[in-house]
Parts: sequence; structure tokens; C-alpha cells
Amino acid sequence: MKSIGVDVGGTFTDLIYCDLDTGSLEINKVPTTPDDPSKGVMEGIHGLLAKVGRKPDEIDFVFHATTTATNAVLEHKGAEAGMITNEGFRDILHIGRHQRVEHYSIRQELPWQSRPLIKRRNRMVVGGRLRPPHGEEIEPLDEDAVRRGAQALKEAGVQSVAICFLFSYLNPAHEDRAREIVAEILPDAFVTTSSFVSPQFREFERFTTAALAAFIGPKVRTYITHLEASLKAAGISGDLRIMASNGGVATAGMVSEKPTLTLLSGLAAGVLAGAWLGEIARRRKLITFDIGGTSADIGIIVDGKLAETDSRSTSIAGFPLLSPMIDIHTIGAGGGSIAHIDRGGAFRVGPRSAGAAPGPAAYGRGGAEPTVTDANLVLGRLDAHDFLGGGMKLDVDAARRAVDGLATKLGLGLNETAEGILTVINANMANAIRSRTIQKGIDPRGFSLVAFGGGGPLQGADVAAMLEIPEVIVPPYPGITSAMGLLTTDFKYDAVRTAFEVSGAVDLAKLNRSLGQMEAGLVARFEADRIALDHVKFSRSGDLRYVGQGYELRVPLPEGEIAEANLPQVWEAFHAAHAGEYGHAFPANPIEIVNIRVSGVGLVPKLARPAAPPGGSLAKAKVRTSPCVFRVGGKLQSFETTFYHRRDLPVEEAFPGPAIILQTDSTTLVPPGASAEVDQTGNIIITLGAAQ
Repeated sequence: MKSIGVDVGGTFTDLIYCDLDTGSLEINKVPTTPDDPSKGVMEGIHGLLAKVGRKPDEIDFVFHATTTATNAVLEHKGAEAGMITNEGFRDILHIGRHQRVEHYSIRQELPWQSRPLIKRRNRMVVGGRLRPPHGEEIEPLDEDAVRRGAQALKEAGVQSVAICFLFSYLNPAHEDRAREIVAEILPDAFVTTSSFVSPQFREFERFTTAALAAFIGPKVRTYITHLEASLKAAGISGDLRIMASNGGVATAGMVSEKPTLTLLSGLAAGVLAGAWLGEIARRRKLITFDIGGTSADIGIIVDGKLAETDSRSTSIAGFPLLSPMIDIHTIGAGGGSIAHIDRGGAFRVGPRSAGAAPGPAAYGRGGAEPTVTDANLVLGRLDAHDFLGGGMKLDVDAARRAVDGLATKLGLGLNETAEGILTVINANMANAIRSRTIQKGIDPRGFSLVAFGGGGPLQGADVAAMLEIPEVIVPPYPGITSAMGLLTTDFKYDAVRTAFEVSGAVDLAKLNRSLGQMEAGLVARFEADRIALDHVKFSRSGDLRYVGQGYELRVPLPEGEIAEANLPQVWEAFHAAHAGEYGHAFPANPIEIVNIRVSGVGLVPKLARPAAPPGGSLAKAKVRTSPCVFRVGGKLQSFETTFYHRRDLPVEEAFPGPAIILQTDSTTLVPPGASAEVDQTGNIIITLGAAQ
């Protein structure tokens, strides 16, 4: 089976070709085309096919990860969206919940208020009401009001509409009928409902998830449509599969209907690749550290298992999200992050990014503001003539001018300012990792940092040193790692439904009926995707809490029918999970099943263990030595630094820093006091020393 993995980032589009029968690999990297990312994708695919000598019709699958949705939310560049909801509930999206995100801050920013996904003037209210616990109608839907609201949204020029009614997770009838009416009046608009996107209780989170779908839906749908057309025009008849946030892949059609599935698409692929690489390198505790041009993404892997989000902490750019996904923390910090002085006079780096156009000043495309890439170039940590394997020449003078302009404002020297940019951005990233480890009771000093993306290997050692992480792993193709992750995953679909069953009074017939219906729905989805059911594995879980608690913990549910005989093991699993999370449990207290979940995984062939690299010698790998600036012992110092070509490095032969390792898709930094060596799987293992 011949597959191509494509990861579209904010600055570059990364591609990898793999013949899963022979294990042969080839990579390609091209600039992202922000106006239409599919153009960059097709340019990269054509270049990749030329490299491997394959015809388009020989490709069986194109696996694709994209940051289109993520960046649209992070940069708040989505569609002009509208909403139709119940009378009296127009402002749910604005009010949120009574809990404060930051309990003691009087100046905290609430994104749903400062930058709403749907403007208040575009939120229409209509009559109609359902009631819990079964979703009976107590007031019929006012269809005329729906038509008036849809017409007003049409006149306002909205591109998408979210339909959000109370208790629709119990009965979607009102939302479904409203959707039909809106589609008649706005046939070209993206229209979705909260019960379709996320049939769970908690109206603020459910409404916001639907609003996110409406905000990003038109952009995602247009992109997927263009990409499918471009692939067909190029003669590629293989199936297009899109990376979803839950760690699996989905069809293009499903993603077009549920665009929130892609909100952490490329990020999830990177974490999967990190888990795969960790297993190969025999490391069981990993922190994945993916730096692109726009963002830095962090994931945690313990004993080969990926951390998953829960309803308490799932969010994107501060907006709560009810959607199954791998626990990935994203901040606006990347190679294109712009250094600036804010209105209060503070020195900051990011989250605003130069992106792919114009990009950092060093790219010579008109960028004039100093970025992280420019700072690295000024300090000598990038090779101006060997960037992207020589495919792009960097403009050192332009980078110096950009950084020098900031230096003048700060009253600092050129190197001090450049090093300050890196210190600030690295501190931001280290703090992001602390929030996922130390603040959750996890000691990062027992982990390895897997650094990848275009910028991860360049910043990884410095960030690891800030956290006292002893080891950094740089994959064989760090800039293409997320694309590689696409070839290590399976098809995965999830179904979730709110149940509300209390221990001692569980309606087992209803519970089993609901689980059966959910599994049947997933079976139909796999059959539609032509996935053989004998290659599909199903698992069940539930979101449980003690009666009276506000949040839940996820525990596995038994396979097959749930009966009085196996129900106690569910309660015991919850007690154990609660004790593990909070340090205590209440065995005598009643337990409530809030949500039930079914996950289906369709197994597909995966990327094989990489062959051992051929190896070379340090003498052969050496390119040159030149001065680079580092801060050691609190002082800026210039060190003669050896530059190596990665492809020629020896295997299992340690060499000291400072060193810069060059390859087509990334640059790896080994700082003073550290050492590095290539292992038998081609990873670079950087061991940090006391000087860090």
C-alpha cells in the first residue's frame, strides 16, 4: 500500500511518502499557501511523486492533517456566523458560567466576551421549548420565527448558522426542523446544530462547540472541497482521509459536516508520532514538543498511552469544547512569532505570527518585524545557505535589521535582544509544559522531551534545561514528524450521549439500548467508509461522578451487556479513578453515570519500524565551524560551533556541544555542556549537562 501523509502548518506544508510493503520513505517540504492551502499541498505532492518516481494513480491513500481550523480560531479569522436559539437565551454565549477562569483576577480576559464567535446582533431567538429528563415538547417550535430569523441572517450576510436549543441532547427534533428551514432560506450557508455536533448536557459548552463549528465550518468545507477536486484533477484516485483530534482519521465528508473534529488535527498527528517513536526508542514517559511557524504544541504520553481531555479542560484558544480529543496544549509560540513591546512597555514574543506570508524578515518576502527565526539567525544558530537543505536562502542582513530595530527601542545590543527573544519564547513554552506536568502533579524530570516540527529541535534543549528534563529526542525527520504520525494511526470514530443514571436505580435496559444504538451508528459509519468490520474494535466508557459533584471522570464500561453482575466493577473503577485524581474516594456515596461513550477503531496498515541508519563519521559529517552566541553562566558568550550534516553522522558515537545539525526539514541545536549521539533507529539523543 502506497500512502502520502500531508501536514499543513502555518508556515510550511510537510509531506512524506511511504510504501508500506517495502518500507521505503521520502519526504518533501514546501511553503504553505495561506490564500489556498490546497495549492501548497498539491505542489508538495507533485514534488514528492517526482522524487519517488511514482504516478498519481499508484497512490492508495492521502492522509492529511491541517491547522486550517486551529489557526482560524487562534487568530480569530473565521466566518461571519449566525445563531438561532430559544427565547431568553440569546446571551448564553456571552455569559458563560458563574465560575471564573481565574478566580482572583479582576482583569482577566474572557474570550467569549472580548472576541465572540457569533456577534450578538447575529443571534436570533425563537419560541419553542423541550423539558428534561426525557425531552418532551412543552412548547412547539415557532417555525415562522425561525424563517424570520434565517431571513434576517441572510440579509446580514452570514456564511454559517449554528442552531442551539435547550435540552436538544435529549431530543433533537426542534433543532433538526429549524435546520431544514434555515437550509431552505440559506442554501449555500454552512448550517449545523448543537445536538449533531455534541449531544451532551451543559448548554454553554454545547452551544460554544456549535458556535466553533459555525465559525470554522465554511473555511474547512471550502478547503476540503478544493483539495478533493485538486487531487482528482491530478489523477490521484486514492482515498483522502483527514486527521481528527481524537487520534484517528475520518473521511473528508465527515470532517466537512463536523469541522470541530479537525481543531487539533495536525497536533494530534504529532503526538501519535511521538508515541510511536517513543515505543521504538523504548521510552515510556514522553513529552511531545512540536514547534511550527505559528504555534507550539505539547502532549503527554505515559506507558504508551495518550492523555485525553475531559469536559473540565477541553478548550481551544480559551473557548470550551465538547469533542473527543487527545490532551494537547497549544500556545501561540513558533518560529514566526513576532517579538514586540506591548502597550504597557513589556517585552513580549507572540502570539502574533509572521506566518508564511510575509514570514520572518530572514525569508526576504517583505517581513520587517523581528521573529524567533530571525533571532536564531542573528545568533548564528541557522545556516543561511543550508536552510531547507539549500532550498531557501536566508537574508542575514534583513534579520539583523529587524532585530536591531527592536534592540534600539529596548536600549540593548543586537545579540542581547536576539538572545532575549529566545529566552522569552523558551520560557513561554516551558511554562506551558509546567501547566501540563508540574501543575498536575507530574514530575517532568522523569520524562524525555521529543522535539520536532521545524523549530522543536532548535529550541528543545534550552526548554528541557529550564525544566530539568535530562534528555531530548529528535526524530529522524523532525520537520515532517506530524506527517509521519498520520501513517501510524487508524480510523477512529466516537459516539457520546448523555445518560444520567444513578447507582442503585440504573435502568439497565435503557443503558444497554443506548450503547447498542451508538455502536450500530458507528458500524454504519465504518461500512460507509468501506472498513471491514472484522478489522474494527469497539470500546465503551462512561463519564461518572458522585451525586452532587460538578465534573466527571472517565472510566471503562464492560464489553457486551451491562448487567447487575458486572455493574459493581464500574463503581469500583470510578472509586479508584477518583482516588487517583483527588487522593480520596467515598465508597458509600451514590454514583451518577452522566455520559456514555463508544469508540470504534478500524485497523489499517501502519508505518514500519525504521531501518538503522547507514552511519558515517564525524569527520565526514562536519561542514564547518563558526561562532554562535549562547548564554552560559548568566553571560552571553561566543563559542566556536561545529556544523554537521545529519545524514553523515555516525551511529552510537557521542559528540559534544556546541553543535548545529543540519538537515532538509529542520535544524537541531546541541548547546554547550550537552552531548548528542544517533541511536539505532536514527533518533538524535541529546543528553543535557550541568552547564545547562
